[in-house]
Amino acid sequence: MPDMLTVADYLAQPAIPSDARISYGDHPDQFGDLYLPDTSRPAPVVVLIHGGCWQAVYDLTPLGECCAALRAAGYAVWSLEYRRLGNGGGWPQTFHDVAAGLDYLRALAAQYPLDLTRVIALGHSAGGQLALWLAARSKLPDTSALYHAHPLPLCGVVALAAVTDLDLGVTATACGVACAELVGHHSHRYREVSPRALLPLGVPHYHLVGSDDQIVPAAYVESFVTAARSTGDPAHLSILPDCGHFELTTPHSAAWHAVERAARELSDG
Repeated sequence: MPDMLTVADYLAQPAIPSDARISYGDHPDQFGDLYLPDTSRPAPVVVLIHGGCWQAVYDLTPLGECCAALRAAGYAVWSLEYRRLGNGGGWPQTFHDVAAGLDYLRALAAQYPLDLTRVIALGHSAGGQLALWLAARSKLPDTSALYHAHPLPLCGVVALAAVTDLDLGVTATACGVACAELVGHHSHRYREVSPRALLPLGVPHYHLVGSDDQIVPAAYVESFVTAARSTGDPAHLSILPDCGHFELTTPHSAAWHAVERAARELSDG
């Protein structure tokens, strides 16, 4: 088995400046980096959500190369930062932030050429959980602390080694107890934020995971996809050989071609 990329390799990926850094709220971590393709026509949008077990020590910087690669492929990329565990995040702030960040595309579209009929979310690891949640949040009752009356709809989700089941994730993923910390150790909240509890999501979702991922194992993701299909969701699974957790976020890896292909299939409908 070839050596897999490590956390240190992931963090060492170069920062790629965005075309604009824009706040969608008042907190220092309520902002997004906008990357715009070289076109005057409205571009399909990728809302990119970084992972890191929802911990404040991990931010969006290592995904700069992903943003640049997607921009070169013709996408407008809205890479979201959000409050995380350790800097004011958790329940409900983390969810309010990514929801507000997504919905802020309506304001951005008044200034930038964005095609809001072709918006997909792409999330890695814990960011995959948030991306899947964004697709399903319209199902929340109006009594929920996370309810919003008019969420911006998504065409679908690309979930890269996503934490798909928060309850099982406590023991089955390397995020461990952070899955419980995210909801303030109130397990009844899983039904409002855990993708497994929100099935069917109602949009296509593509799941990519490495065969050698030791952080979010392939069998864990496969179990979710099987459950999603049983509810009628158009859920797709690719288990990539000789691939770990961080190859999926590395544009010069062999795995990246599968990421771009999934994004293209969703945005092209």
